[in-house]
Amino acid sequence: MCGIALLVSGIRIGLSSLNLDSISSSSKSHLVFSVDDLKAALQRRGPDSLGTMKLLLPLHSNSSNSTNYWVSSFNEESHVLDNGSDMPESFAEFVFLGATLQLRGVSPVCQPLMDSSRNVLVYNGEIFGGIEVGIDKNDTESLMQSLGNCCSCRSQEHRTTCDFNGQAKGSIVDVLSVIKGPWAIIYWQESSKTLWFGRDAFGRRSLLVHWPTMEDPRFLLSSVSPTSSRLQDSSFEVENGSSGIKFWEELSCGIYSMSVDVKKSDGSFHSEIKKHEWTNAMLKELIEWERVSIEPKPAELNFSHSRTSSAELDINSSSSVLAQNVLTALRESMLRRISLYNIYQALKETVPVAVLFSGGLDSMIIAALLDQCLDPNYEIDLLNVSFDGESAPDRISAKTGLKELRRVAPLRRFSVKLPSKLQL
Repeated sequence: MCGIALLVSGIRIGLSSLNLDSISSSSKSHLVFSVDDLKAALQRRGPDSLGTMKLLLPLHSNSSNSTNYWVSSFNEESHVLDNGSDMPESFAEFVFLGATLQLRGVSPVCQPLMDSSRNVLVYNGEIFGGIEVGIDKNDTESLMQSLGNCCSCRSQEHRTTCDFNGQAKGSIVDVLSVIKGPWAIIYWQESSKTLWFGRDAFGRRSLLVHWPTMEDPRFLLSSVSPTSSRLQDSSFEVENGSSGIKFWEELSCGIYSMSVDVKKSDGSFHSEIKKHEWTNAMLKELIEWERVSIEPKPAELNFSHSRTSSAELDINSSSSVLAQNVLTALRESMLRRISLYNIYQALKETVPVAVLFSGGLDSMIIAALLDQCLDPNYEIDLLNVSFDGESAPDRISAKTGLKELRRVAPLRRFSVKLPSKLQL
């Protein structure tokens, strides 16, 4: 799981199209989050690499042929972002941050990514379908390539491919709508001067937002809420021990865009944030599916005494087929997540995969399927958390489960990791 963030200054951002509830700013003005605060929070989510990239968008040359100024890294001491007041009026500023915990690909990847067209991507997610990811490739790199092939016109509501410069290209909404897997994304499309961001339809990756207020006109996105290193009011008391509890809110699931323009009337940067509809029909059907809770009647839980033996055999046979179908689906899911070439190891001596292991039925099935799908040279860690020491039920069942796994898979190295120094 990675960590991503963005800070935007120098742009007047409109939110009218989002139909948000009124944004209260009574206590938000006390908080000051710096780039270093965000980096410290994100680094815990991405130990493999931590990168920053700054884009300065010049006000005087905001056109498709304008030259932007990029800085791949910078010193926080020479770059203060309190509330945007230090930002020169002739520039808009975007600061991208990405902390990476890499799971796939044979080569290390450091976020933020920038391609040859100067598009920028920070991504926290996994891709199991919808976009082709080579067995030795990384999800973020593959997504960057797909997004780079998208149309860059500003007709972002089109539902079909766009004829852009004589080439048929799909939209960014189309690409994000077909991703199978959890994700949160921040993406800058240079050619259209448009920022894209959002979360998958089921909200399986976190992304917090700070909407601009009168006291703090910045626009911020972050995977986590950092701890503010500075408070503007020394008398301010943190409520419930969390300084960011009123500063941030969870971004609603969906795809958003923010196209940057210069308003001729006042000569400043303006933008309106828009939310887009999913273009994947199956995804929309899943979102709109009404889940109905059904409580079976007691009579339906028992087989009728009048059933014949042949009927019982049919039921048993049908149950066996259904169970096999479930195992096949689980194995296919495991294969999509685990393969010899997909696993990235920053340190070759580390164990690349682990199972949260209680020794119960679910974790035993997962561990057994993992043994079938994973290269035999890899060890598998079984992580067990339990209380009451050796007498804890989960500790006992974990030991029993380990013996069974070693019996059915004698060539695999299993190791149970316990919260104490004791290991099996």
